[in-house]
Amino acid sequence: MLSDMSENNEKSISKPPNGPSVSEDNERDHPSSEALSLPSFVAGSGTLDWLVDTARDYARAAASDNTLKAYAKDWAHFARWCRMKGAEPLPPSPEMIGLYLADLASGAGPAPALSVSTIDRRLSGLAWNYAQRGFTLDRKNRHIATVLAGIKRKHARPPVQKAAILAEDILAMVATLPFDLRGLRDRAILLLGYAGGLRRSEIVSLDVHKDDTPDSGGWIDIFDKGALLTLNAKTGWREVEIGRGYKDQTCPVHALEQWLHFAKIDFGPVFVGTSRDGMKAMNTRLNDKHVARLIKRTVLDAGIRSDLPEKERLTLFSGHSLRAGLASSAEVDERYVQKQLGHASAEMTRRYQRRRDRFRVNLTKAAGL
Repeated sequence: MLSDMSENNEKSISKPPNGPSVSEDNERDHPSSEALSLPSFVAGSGTLDWLVDTARDYARAAASDNTLKAYAKDWAHFARWCRMKGAEPLPPSPEMIGLYLADLASGAGPAPALSVSTIDRRLSGLAWNYAQRGFTLDRKNRHIATVLAGIKRKHARPPVQKAAILAEDILAMVATLPFDLRGLRDRAILLLGYAGGLRRSEIVSLDVHKDDTPDSGGWIDIFDKGALLTLNAKTGWREVEIGRGYKDQTCPVHALEQWLHFAKIDFGPVFVGTSRDGMKAMNTRLNDKHVARLIKRTVLDAGIRSDLPEKERLTLFSGHSLRAGLASSAEVDERYVQKQLGHASAEMTRRYQRRRDRFRVNLTKAAGL
């Protein structure tokens, strides 16, 4: 296999017969907004030109902004690695990609070895980038598949899970927030994210009404008994029902109403930035990184897991801690938690449960032993 890699690698570095020139490769290496164009037999006719920009917009919407940014970084890293080895990233060479994966896993260079999940993600990023440039990357090619299988067999580890924020934790966290406008907003973010089991991107993508903004990821309807969130989430459209709590101080729906009322928000994004003095709501939608920073800051302020050094505590909690907290704390049938989190399987929901009776169903006794 290695000899095949060496021979084919030399072929991939040189220009293939009747293949694209180096300048053409470089153009494909950095696809511009003009990458989507009309077929030659209709180009210039004017009949379909007006649809090109619309099609480009739809193509950009095929993946989230965070995913597109990650894929762009994956391609930039791979292209730089190829050129350092005296090769070109285009056209795709399974042999070179196999060597690239091995380099990522070995940690032989100045960069540390990457985890198996990160390497798998990098490969997905390369496949996506090649597709945008008009190429097909066969992940089942033996030069890629066998190397990746060996990496997984040798280096795979159980996933590192973020700690769950439990009910007593979220109460302590919101108690650290002031009652100014910024505090009202952050309190609503934490309580709504926890009660809804929401991703941080889902929280900040909410609008007040349907179709308020082009970049909306959903909207909110508030009723006497609670709030209904309609989300265009990672797995498609879904509804999340958030009932009212026992008391106003910890009720996510009441916190949301307070924020919207005092911020005077009746249109557009639900969660926006505030002025420097914290007295006025701005028009700009919050970034999902704000949710992550808010969680880490309030975890420290509330003294959660104070037995650990601050650096470990910051690493232990993230946006997913809200979802894990709901899955671990809600004392209801598992299927309701699964629906709230938008999981396709109960097995995925169980991955989020940090505490549960794992032996509630005892198959040993059921089998007569």
